[in-house]
Amino acid sequence: MDNPIILNNLIKLSKKDMVSFHVPGHKNGKIFEKYYRNFVNNISKLDTTEIYGNDNLHFPKGMIKEAQEKAAKFYGAYNTFFLINGTTCGIYAMIMAATNSGDKIIVTRDCHRSVINAIILGGLVPVYVMPQIDNERFLSMGVTPHSIERALKENPDAKAVVITYPNYYGICSDIKKIANIVHKYNKLLLVDEAHGAHLKLHYKLPMSSLELGADIVVQSTHKTLPSFTQSSLLHVKSKRIDLDKLKFMLSLNQSSSPSYILMTSLDMAITIAMKEGQFLMDKLIDNINEFVNMINNLDGIDVLSKDIKGSYGAYDLDITKITISMRDIGIDGVTAEEILRKKYNIQVEMADMFNILAVSSIANEKNDFERLSKAIKNIHSNKKITRKKIELPEYNFKSYEMKIIPREAVYMEKESIPFTESKGKISGEYIIPYPPGIPLICPGEIITEEVIEYVKVLKSIGLNIIGMSDEKLDTIKVII
Repeated sequence: MDNPIILNNLIKLSKKDMVSFHVPGHKNGKIFEKYYRNFVNNISKLDTTEIYGNDNLHFPKGMIKEAQEKAAKFYGAYNTFFLINGTTCGIYAMIMAATNSGDKIIVTRDCHRSVINAIILGGLVPVYVMPQIDNERFLSMGVTPHSIERALKENPDAKAVVITYPNYYGICSDIKKIANIVHKYNKLLLVDEAHGAHLKLHYKLPMSSLELGADIVVQSTHKTLPSFTQSSLLHVKSKRIDLDKLKFMLSLNQSSSPSYILMTSLDMAITIAMKEGQFLMDKLIDNINEFVNMINNLDGIDVLSKDIKGSYGAYDLDITKITISMRDIGIDGVTAEEILRKKYNIQVEMADMFNILAVSSIANEKNDFERLSKAIKNIHSNKKITRKKIELPEYNFKSYEMKIIPREAVYMEKESIPFTESKGKISGEYIIPYPPGIPLICPGEIITEEVIEYVKVLKSIGLNIIGMSDEKLDTIKVII
């Protein structure tokens, strides 16, 4: 019998011996083979439901309750909840549990789209705070405590503050100071720690936001620890959170048929982290440092390092996120990613105009870094690769006038008009250049001539822009 289409394609990919510097954190399941072969061999038998003895995620009284309590103890939370619809559902639940419809909420402008979706679902009024921008690398960096305090002073009726920590590139803002400021104003600090489930494992990594004063934290365990995609954790460490409301929001945003395979993988990941986490992270940090030292000796190769601490609002850096730029030798990130994948069987997490991002985890091995190092050295010395000058114009990212809150903008009638004729119109879509992933315009905001001219430049040099339904960026949907 022929293999189903998706199975056939995934099996083909799995046979390529591809080195994984991308999520999920189990890195092609290698760590399961090492620690939990009985899981690998019995995975289909573990796909069950809420029959007698299996417990129930939405009303846990047995093994799920026990596993969640184990996770809470490890992370230092008052309560921990397993998530089987990804961090997205956790972000929806924590924001909707901390607010009521019509409330103001302060969010960083480079937040994940799930934060904006939660604002839409909850009918909230967003107040955006801009992160700092490193225009040399064209990266979104940290958000300063000062900018958070200013937003709180200007919006005393805001109910909560949402921070991303660390960001996609491993940049960490000063969460401890931010938490102190937020609590001084008697507000809640909600943290999207999607890329930080591993921070607890080692003192050489930035401290987790839960240890630094956050009230609620959501983590994508599958990104940086060895659990299956779509399995995440939500932690509460505050007496000011209405747990009954939070549980209701979790049941509202999660499947009523939770995956026992995902919950099992969460429990395995936490067990590995508890028993072997520091040892494995020791090895990973040694491998990262050795790798970075080797490629830092190559002229024109730039690796984002802890040298950025104290600038652009960056308080710390998670070194397990390895951001590499070959811009100075005329190789853009997209080209570098393609060469690594096609010629060297190495898949990185992300590529943009300037950088590639390699996401490592405790499941990566020394050989993975040796292969990546050798590949980058070969790319660096290869004279046949087309080189080009890579520049982007500087842009002062800022929030534009919001005429309509996002929820209302989503539901209002729209029409498509030529983008170049959209000045003064109310956008019905996002305009998000990637990198750095900060929206130029959000739904409900006024489109300006400044935005139009900047998008023209980005379009001319081929930068990826997401959020608009017209992939050619010739038209945009505006509110009628």
